[in-house]
Amino acid sequence: VVGWGVGGIEAEAVMLGQPIYMLTPDVIGVKLTGHLPEGATATDLVLRVTELLREKGVVGKFVEFFGNGLSNITLADRATIANMCPEYGATVGFFPVDDETLNYMSNTGRPDELVDLVRTYTKAQGLFRTDNMPEPNYTDVVHLDLDSVEPSLAGPKRPQDRINLSDMKSAYRQTLLAPVGPKGLGLTEDELERKAIVTNGSQSEIGHGAVVIAAITSCTNTSNPSVMMGAGLLAKNAVESGLTVPPYVKTSLAPGSRVVEDYLKRSGLLPYLEELGFHIVGFGCTTCIGNSGPLPEPVSQAVREGDLVVSSVLSGNRNFEGRVHELTKTNYLASPPLVVAYALAGTTDKDLLNEPLGKGRDGEPVYLRDIWPTNNEIGEAIANSLSADIFREQYADVWDGNETWNNIPVGGGDLYQWDETSTYIQEPPFFTEITLEVKPIGNIEKARVLVLAGDSITTDHISPAGAIAAGTPAAQYLRDHGVQPLDFNTYGSRRGNDRVMTRGTFANVRMRNQLAPGTEGGWTTHIESEEVMTIYDASLEYKSSRTPLVVLAGKDYGMGSSRDWAAKGVLLLGVKMVIAESYERIHRSNLVGMGVLPLQFKNGDTLASLGLDGKELFSTVNLDDSLKPGQDITVKATKADGSEIVFETICRVDTPVEVDYYRNGGILHTVLRNFLHK
Repeated sequence: VVGWGVGGIEAEAVMLGQPIYMLTPDVIGVKLTGHLPEGATATDLVLRVTELLREKGVVGKFVEFFGNGLSNITLADRATIANMCPEYGATVGFFPVDDETLNYMSNTGRPDELVDLVRTYTKAQGLFRTDNMPEPNYTDVVHLDLDSVEPSLAGPKRPQDRINLSDMKSAYRQTLLAPVGPKGLGLTEDELERKAIVTNGSQSEIGHGAVVIAAITSCTNTSNPSVMMGAGLLAKNAVESGLTVPPYVKTSLAPGSRVVEDYLKRSGLLPYLEELGFHIVGFGCTTCIGNSGPLPEPVSQAVREGDLVVSSVLSGNRNFEGRVHELTKTNYLASPPLVVAYALAGTTDKDLLNEPLGKGRDGEPVYLRDIWPTNNEIGEAIANSLSADIFREQYADVWDGNETWNNIPVGGGDLYQWDETSTYIQEPPFFTEITLEVKPIGNIEKARVLVLAGDSITTDHISPAGAIAAGTPAAQYLRDHGVQPLDFNTYGSRRGNDRVMTRGTFANVRMRNQLAPGTEGGWTTHIESEEVMTIYDASLEYKSSRTPLVVLAGKDYGMGSSRDWAAKGVLLLGVKMVIAESYERIHRSNLVGMGVLPLQFKNGDTLASLGLDGKELFSTVNLDDSLKPGQDITVKATKADGSEIVFETICRVDTPVEVDYYRNGGILHTVLRNFLHK
């Protein structure tokens, strides 16, 4: 069974009966050999896989893992790798069925007859993997020796930027000094020694790199027994050594499953995690999706007054700019045990292999190597605490076990009753002007640039999911509707209100629009008036003059989480086309699904090589009703002096069905018209 993530827009269309169409993908094989060495975790492995496959380039491709090394990693480890597939860019990260699959089914309480059925069927079909089977044929093969995997983190802004634990201190210093970009923050040498005092019950001096958030946060990392038991054992050893977490570190534990809470209790390890501040805060997306909640005010005040670059360390999958917390400019992905270790250290500006985490109760320094559990210790803890009975008990009442959810009254009627006073859910405007007949495809003429962006612009930059910051258009909208700042909540929680989400488009606190140099956040220059204003306000000005808009970008546009509002919000701002060097798979699909034209530079062209500064008027030349998938589209950029730059782009409307979607103004318009015609 092969499954993969699709965009929310595609999912909505499928719910309305529309099939999903795609090009037949290349399949890249990743050959695994060897064993994970002592001290290396599944998280370290997945960060290495993400680094490797981003270097390879697997966007839009299927990835299948094979080789004898598969016999040396558990199904939980495989799931951790597969779950990271959006971060390495593939459509699917696939593992074949083998003995470990059957063991997992038995160990998690599946009936014996189901396990036997899977074994019998997959063997009969030739789908069952063994170590001595012939290697499949792939489009291309990448090799990874598990013995080469080292303890690692990834950051400060992207999951693929892996750093060996041994290099972390020097890498952090390089991050502070490197030019502003995916790996740099652009500080000067004189700014490196800034400090601040946190008065929070006691006084603590913090500097750049202070860990203000340490979160074991839900994803497959926190459903993987090896890393969770590892974190628990590390916490036990730390507590028994007398180590404590500095008071400025906000800690949290959000397992991906209630089973985790059960086996941490059975093992006796949960109290040690709690003693270090890792109390269970819930079961679901927390810090990884921007739901860390506020920092204590004394910490926030110190960070702002000291103008410090502070860190989060989390065991999630994504660490894109502005996602975790508006004050953490450096965010590092790490295994749950390393999250605990960095909470104890209190800073990412430390060499955890050679510098002590702190002093024990005897006053002597305690090093990470002193408290790190062995693989045998972790294995024994799992064997003694985890059984199939836990899974049967926890999932026996999965449909009726949540009393709060079950008590929500269900309204009557076939249609949702819109509440004009709601700040959470409003009727979206996508269909207010739909007509039965389809307008022919025509050129986009004299479009102004709303956003001029660089490489690695993520869907978190385009449509933030985290906290709604004060002073933004979305915050002002909520204030105007009687919502106090304490109740602003997050963009993710208000995704049912287009008024909030449109105002939040490109409003990430770390967004850098090159049309408004020197700014961070949702700012642009309204070209016609040369006034710097919010992107939302500029879009209103352009709408009043009926000016279509364009977004210009570099490589990997739309990477990261594939939230549908990154396309919906762009459309509602008035953007008609995006021109980028390359696209992430789902975001490109979502743009087409909303009727926004994705074009891709050809022949190695870039904004710089073409001499474009974003102040031009952009028009397509040959966009008409004869549009074909992947055809060349000529674009003309007209400068203020009347001179023209003409260049070729690839139309990234990739299939004939997508051409139909674009012609209709989007996939949902297509579905609705099909209903109306019936």
